[in-house]
Amino acid sequence: MNATRISLTGTGIALLLLLIAGCGSSPRSNHYLLTTDVSTPPDGETPSLGIGPVVIPEFLNRNSMVYSREGNQLEISSTERWAEPLEAGIKRVVGINLASSLDTQDIRYFPWNTGKPPEFGISISLLSLDAGDDEATLAAEWRVFRPATGQSVVRRISHLRLALPAGKLSATQIAPAYSELLSQLSDLIAGSIEQELTKSPKN
Repeated sequence: MNATRISLTGTGIALLLLLIAGCGSSPRSNHYLLTTDVSTPPDGETPSLGIGPVVIPEFLNRNSMVYSREGNQLEISSTERWAEPLEAGIKRVVGINLASSLDTQDIRYFPWNTGKPPEFGISISLLSLDAGDDEATLAAEWRVFRPATGQSVVRRISHLRLALPAGKLSATQIAPAYSELLSQLSDLIAGSIEQELTKSPKN
């Protein structure tokens, strides 16, 4: 049996080692969470709130962070990623914010038990969520409704903006900026529920 002999020069070995090193290493991914400034847990029991459904555009429905660029171009980051699905993060943060604003521990996430629905349901359809070198923006259609009857309390489209520090956008600014925009959205939703709660009962 003849043995096949492979001869490598010094240059060939060096190139082979570089190829192996390149295959074994890849850019490190950074993962981010949406957060809330709430520090004190609520202690009330009412009103009961049902959070969801939350719907996000398909182009945002991915682990990678997505930014818009000039015209209709999108940039999808290969290293900056969400630590959880964006839809789940929005639902979680809005729930925490509303629980704090309305002082209630009774928070339920969609889908909830239809046999015992919450007093108020909050649905959110995210229209856009973006950040550039000077500002972050959020647009959403949201609805507060009575799940027991399906009756709408309020339905609105909100466009929110947050100025960012001057200079080139850094990925580390995105999650805090989006979190602040969601806090502003939560305040609008909480305000509409508070207004409904203060209405005099009909005779």
